Amino acid sequence: MTNLNSRVAFLATDGFEDSELTSPWEAVTAAGASATLVAPDGAAITGKNGHEQKVDLTAATAKADDFEALVLPGGVVNADHLRLDTDSIAFAKAFFEQHKPVGVICHGAWILIEADVVEDRTLTSYPSLATDLRNAGATWVDEEVVVDQGLVSSRTPDDLPAFNAKLIEEIGEGQHAGQTA
Repeated sequence: MTNLNSRVAFLATDGFEDSELTSPWEAVTAAGASATLVAPDGAAITGKNGHEQKVDLTAATAKADDFEALVLPGGVVNADHLRLDTDSIAFAKAFFEQHKPVGVICHGAWILIEADVVEDRTLTSYPSLATDLRNAGATWVDEEVVVDQGLVSSRTPDDLPAFNAKLIEEIGEGQHAGQTA
C-alpha cells in the first residue's frame, strides 16, 4: 500500500462537482496524505449536488510551500469562479513554479489557463474546454487520464478511478522538473 506522507491542497469553491472533490480526497487520505481545503472565502463550500465541505484556509492565506501537491476539482460554477479569483490563480500557479504535482479534472483546467501554465502541455478536460486549452497553447486529447510531467488530468467523474490512481502515483514521485510555470 502507498504511504504518501504528504500534504495535499484541494482548491475549490461553491458549485464544485461533488465526486471530483470527495473521491480524490478519500483516495489521497487513504494513501496516507493529509488533505486541506482551500477556498477563496467562507467557512464551508457546497457542491452542485449538495455536499458541504469545511474550508481550512483561504486562497489569500494558503501557501504552496506548505503542500506537496494540489488538486483542482471541476464543476462549471466552481471553475468559473476560481478563474476570476486572483489569489486562487496565484496559489495554483505557485505549484507549477515549485515543480509540484497538480491534479485537475473536468472544468478545473480553466484556472490553469488563467495561471498561464498550459502552454506546450498535453492534457484532457471536459470536452467543452478543448478549444480554450488549445487557444492557450495546450495539446488537448480525449483520454481517460493524461499525465504530463506531474500534471494529471481527466475528463469527468467516470474517469475518477484512473485519475485517483495516477494522482497518487505522481504525488508519490514528488517534484517534476518539467512541471513549470
